[in-house]
Amino acid sequence: MGASAHTVRAYREDMEAYLRWAQRAGVDPLAPTYRQLRRYLAELDQARYARTTIKRHLSSLRTFFRWACVTGLAPADPASVLSAPKVDRRLPKVVSDGDVERLLAVYGPTDADGAPREQTAAQMRDAALLEFLFSCGARVSEASGLLLSWVNFPEREVKVFGKRAKERIVPLSRRGAEAMARYLEKARPELLGDRQSDYFFVSNRGNQMKPDGIRKMFKRALAAAGLDESLSPHALRHSFATDLLEGGADLRSVQDMLGHASLTTTQIYTHVTPERLKEIHGLAHPRA
Repeated sequence: MGASAHTVRAYREDMEAYLRWAQRAGVDPLAPTYRQLRRYLAELDQARYARTTIKRHLSSLRTFFRWACVTGLAPADPASVLSAPKVDRRLPKVVSDGDVERLLAVYGPTDADGAPREQTAAQMRDAALLEFLFSCGARVSEASGLLLSWVNFPEREVKVFGKRAKERIVPLSRRGAEAMARYLEKARPELLGDRQSDYFFVSNRGNQMKPDGIRKMFKRALAAAGLDESLSPHALRHSFATDLLEGGADLRSVQDMLGHASLTTTQIYTHVTPERLKEIHGLAHPRA
């Protein structure tokens, strides 16, 4: 109930993987033993799945067996006593300020030397999308689902609906607002053609810009900027949070802007960058 399409798809893929394993292993998928499920999770670990992924697989199994027991399909719930693997708190990848500028300039109205250049409608949209992701620290799904009525240009604010349809209001930077207004006025009508849409960002065919389309655009922008193509759009969200904290924003405010349900999730961004560490050392250490 209330799960996003991405979550539903991930759970379905988890269960399909479990059913394939059960068939290969000769295990009754509705009546596995505790040891058999442990073996399944161990094989995921041996296949070098991330611990977060294994934890999600276990969550899918628990949900499935709770339902199967209630409906009488399964005689018992062996997943309920399985323990989840501990998840390492890895620092998120952050894009440096210089690299952010290079990325945002790829589809921008000026070239690297600041000279004006012609933009296609798609480039205006992509420039606005990149500015929005960085300016608001938005998730890809939030950019995809953004409606026209949620953008308040006079107040430079955006209403965003995150995970579990949680609403938040996020300030929009001047540069972000300019890029989005330029797209809205000059590019969006061309992309729409004779179509109509309530979605702010539309594809080349005038449809809602889907998350996969945004990710593909991001990969193209990384390549054009000569940056690490393994980065995901989420790296801009990480950079947004890191910049706010290093600029003196308090943790609670950053939590609100990111839409995190738990402050613990936001605290992962309180790491200190090597450059900032040297700066602090130079200012505070008597022998620096």
